[in-house]
Amino acid sequence: MSGHNSLLFVPSGGLANRMRAVVSAYNLSLHTGVGLRVLWFRDWALDAPFHEIFKPISEIDIREGVSLTDKLLYDRPRKKNFWIPKLFQKLIFEQRLDEPMVTPLKKKNFDFDSWARGKKSWMSCYQVFGNPDDKLYSQLFHPVDAVMNQVEDYEKRFSPHTIGFHVRRTDNAASIDQSPIELFIDAGKKEIDLHDDTVIYVATDDEPTKSELRRQFGDRLITPSEAASRSSVDGIRGGLVDMYTLAKTQTIYGSAGSSFSPMAARIGGNKLVILQK
Repeated sequence: MSGHNSLLFVPSGGLANRMRAVVSAYNLSLHTGVGLRVLWFRDWALDAPFHEIFKPISEIDIREGVSLTDKLLYDRPRKKNFWIPKLFQKLIFEQRLDEPMVTPLKKKNFDFDSWARGKKSWMSCYQVFGNPDDKLYSQLFHPVDAVMNQVEDYEKRFSPHTIGFHVRRTDNAASIDQSPIELFIDAGKKEIDLHDDTVIYVATDDEPTKSELRRQFGDRLITPSEAASRSSVDGIRGGLVDMYTLAKTQTIYGSAGSSFSPMAARIGGNKLVILQK
């Protein structure tokens, strides 16, 4: 990518992390006129090419980071690649921001627009910066048909009062500690007391959680039979199905410390309640 006033952006992390990072970079380009190109690398946190999970974004040049050149010059420098890309990036770009630098800068109210304007820059992060409008999420991101067909199938089973549970477990200590299943059971019972036709869509990465909620709520429960996974295209598509189905419910009850349910609420513009002790 040549020329001043350009930004090569590498989103990182899982699905919701990358979505909010890309939206933030796009928002920066809107404000500044900086030419944006996004390089999408597969890794343990999200092992799927962009085009296998989302339709092309007409407003953004997104390319898969697959070539050796991409990996050597533009990927995130870390132990796995011996930090080699950092050496090249210092030669190629006038300035660069690594993901660990973004949070401290945000706390200092850093002006990312001014930083990027008129320079040839490289940046990577997994979080939101610069206060983008939530409408950008539904404007930019459109899952592939295979995902949306499943979302529509689940939506056909909705009642006039359908709520969503996102119960994060496995690798998220904050969610496990602060958002126990009892809080979701209580919330579900309260909704049923208020609305007899309540149906609950459950997105979770934990089979015992599904079993317990099914024991509590029986036929009111809608939940995918397959667990979402980060390590295959089908698994990540399953995560997108969860996200976009939650977005269609009236209220999402989410877990502490997870970016997934806030992202679903941004897409759907629906009510979000984080359940925590």
